[in-house]
Amino acid sequence: MDYEYSLSLKGILVKLKIGYQQLIDDAMTQIETVPLEQAQKLLSEANVVFVDIRDVRELEREGMIPNALHAPRGMLEFWVDPESPYFKPIFGEGKRLILYCASAWRSALATQTLQKMGVPHVCHLEGGFSAWKAAGLPTAAKVSKPHSN
Repeated sequence: MDYEYSLSLKGILVKLKIGYQQLIDDAMTQIETVPLEQAQKLLSEANVVFVDIRDVRELEREGMIPNALHAPRGMLEFWVDPESPYFKPIFGEGKRLILYCASAWRSALATQTLQKMGVPHVCHLEGGFSAWKAAGLPTAAKVSKPHSN
């Protein structure tokens, strides 16, 4: 279905074929979403990595899931690709990756992208970190890296 969206910016008319909500809706039909209750049970599994893709300021302000790996959304594709100079080995270990953001929008799109790249065992958290916190599930403060002088 073609979706046309008009937006006027400083007198310029921009027509989009598809909006962000349709992108998210499409991604949701192609990816696995892990319910909160199941995710909580997976928290202590050695072969599962929770991946927080939010901006560092969000983590500092809101906290994060305990022991989650912070992988900023803007670097994710570079961190998972072994051919990239930014590759992080944890992404090549074959562990189940559970991506999350604040409300499961960015993580849905990121999960879809990683699937397209061929990353195995990737899914995302239902409702994101907001739903996790609202359910009273455990959170931890973002551990800041020491500043070098």
